[in-house]
This record gives sequence, C-alpha cells and structure tokens, in this order.
Amino acid sequence: MKKLEKTTQFIMSGDISLAVYHWGQIVADKPSIVLIHGYPDSAEVWNQMVEHLHPELNVYAYDVRGTGQSDIPKNQSEYAFKYLVQDLSTVISLVSPKQPVHVVGHDWGSLQGWEAVLGDTLKSQIKSYTAMTPSVDHVGWWFKRQWNQGSFQGYRNVVTRAISSGYMAMFQLPLLPELTWRLGLTKIWPSIVGYMENTNAHVDPYQLRNSISGLGLYRENLVQPLRNPSQRKTTIPVHMLVMTKDPFVPSFMSQGMEEWVTDVRYSEVAAGHWGIVSHPQQIANTIKSYIFDKF
Repeated sequence: MKKLEKTTQFIMSGDISLAVYHWGQIVADKPSIVLIHGYPDSAEVWNQMVEHLHPELNVYAYDVRGTGQSDIPKNQSEYAFKYLVQDLSTVISLVSPKQPVHVVGHDWGSLQGWEAVLGDTLKSQIKSYTAMTPSVDHVGWWFKRQWNQGSFQGYRNVVTRAISSGYMAMFQLPLLPELTWRLGLTKIWPSIVGYMENTNAHVDPYQLRNSISGLGLYRENLVQPLRNPSQRKTTIPVHMLVMTKDPFVPSFMSQGMEEWVTDVRYSEVAAGHWGIVSHPQQIANTIKSYIFDKF
C-alpha cells in the first residue's frame, strides 16, 4: 500500500495553536471524519489506521492541546473539558465549515468526544460519534449505583475497579508521575504498548511531551464528574466500539449507554486498549461499516 501524504496546518483555538492533519487528497463530496487521540499519545497514533479509512473518507486528526505540535496551556485549568470541546469545534469549523463530520475518539479522546455530544453540545457539527470508551459520567454512575446497592458484591465491584484504575489516582499526585516519565518510562513505553498489544508499537517523537503535559487531563477533569456525574443525554447517533480485551476499560463498563443515547449501536473488536495500533484495518473497517450502513 502506498503511504498517504500527510499535510499539516495550524489553527488558533483561543490562545492555543493546534496542529491539524489530513491524509491524502480531500474530495468535497465525500464524508469527513475527525479523529481524537488519547493519553499519552499524539495524532501520530492514528498513522496506521488512516491508511484504511482513506479514500472512502476525508481523514483529519489533530494534536490535543499539550501534545504533539500543539501548544501547551499555561495553566492546568485550561485542560478542562470546556476548552477541549472548544478545540474540537474549532477543528471541525476549519476542516468542514458547511457540513457536520463523523468523530472518532480513543481513550481520553473518547472522553472529550462525549463532552461534545452529551447535551447535544456540538450537534450542528457532529453527524455521528464513534467512542471506544464510555463517558466519564457513565462511569461515575456505575460506581455510584454499585456502591448504593449496599451489598458485598457491589462494594467488591467498586474496590476491584478502583484498584485496577489506581494509576489514575497516582496521576493526581504532584511530581511523581512526571518524574516517572522522565526517568525512563518514556523510553520503554513503545515496548510496553507493543507487549500489551502483541505488535510493533510506533515510537512517537513527542512521547515525553505528551506524557507530562497530558497529565493535566486527569488532574482537571476526573474527580468532579466521578463524584457527581451528570444526567446529560444526546440525540447524536453514537457508535460504541468496544475492545473486548481492554484491561483498562472492561466491556461491561460500556454497556447501558442507551440510558444517555437515543440512537446507539454496539460493535466489538477482539483487541486490547490500543487496538487502533494492533488492529488498525479491522477497526477502520468497523467504523466505515457503521458510517456507510447508517448514513
């Protein structure tokens, strides 16, 4: 397969410069898709998958603020969801000012995407949303309901999930996470992902920058919605793409989205958390099938 040409442009979202990418030739009458990466990645993580989304779709991605070639916010408060949603809206306005786009989110990119669709916040700009992670509100309600059962099993479920997500609590600590990345985790990170996904993981030239700056996502956006989740809903069509071997987001956590989503479809791929790296063609085909079957 011939490698697609990657084009870079920059756009201001408030006082933050965002790096926006597209691959291959843009065709006006084809649907457009915008990809939002997670932590600790940059848009580099999509490089393999875009080859399988093109040419049926106009493919765009961007470096989330603080990662890749995008600017790093001066204050942690500028990682708040409201700014991340503003960034997505700005990118969509740039790449498709007249037509809504299909959005795909992975990991923290999924959480950002949910903030854009819940409450129909960006309804005029988003035609469909493919999420690989449930919303932080949905997770918050799961914890709350398990705990409120008042049963041994409910308490056990909460404790088990809290332990398995202990790294999120560690990321709230000052200095220690940054020190861990600086003292060696950055160098071995591709090997860790490669081992977990049984594949050769791409080396991101911005890995250290992504990893340290991106900690602001956890520190600014997790505690409040997990403690007091909202009940926002959306009429934007949602495609819940579940990685059945994901150790960080078990399949059962993605069930029950019908409570919040009027129009939801589920798909499964037998892959781990970074399935977009280990199974790029299968995931791309699943996304395209959803888009072209429904629209």
